[in-house]
Amino acid sequence: MGFPVSYYCPHCGAVVELERDGYLADKSVTPYPLEGWAYADPADEFEDADGVHFVCGESEASRVSWTELVSDADDVENPGLDSPCGRDFYLSFVKFENGREVESVPETDYVVIGGQGPASPRGPNPGPRGPGGF
Repeated sequence: MGFPVSYYCPHCGAVVELERDGYLADKSVTPYPLEGWAYADPADEFEDADGVHFVCGESEASRVSWTELVSDADDVENPGLDSPCGRDFYLSFVKFENGREVESVPETDYVVIGGQGPASPRGPNPGPRGPGGF
């Protein structure tokens, strides 16, 4: 037997209720997926998944209810954003491997800045070299 648990979108604060079993332990709700976690849609069977992937305001699953409430929590990214905002966010459950809780790590996001640059820094011209090229 499930019961409703409330969460809020970390982007805009829109509150959603998810009907779920009590044995599932929540780890976090984040605007990004955790590395190594497998997320299910709230309309699917998510009890065996590592968490639930929400799109703010967009699920019509029978066990999901989007309320008219908006959280005023300090960690809402953009409280002035239209609510619901339609952005992704992730409910992650506590996960165990070999009897130990797995620590969460945000998904790696690689950024290339400026492409291929020089192999070494180009400093000011040091002037004429001395004897022996030093």
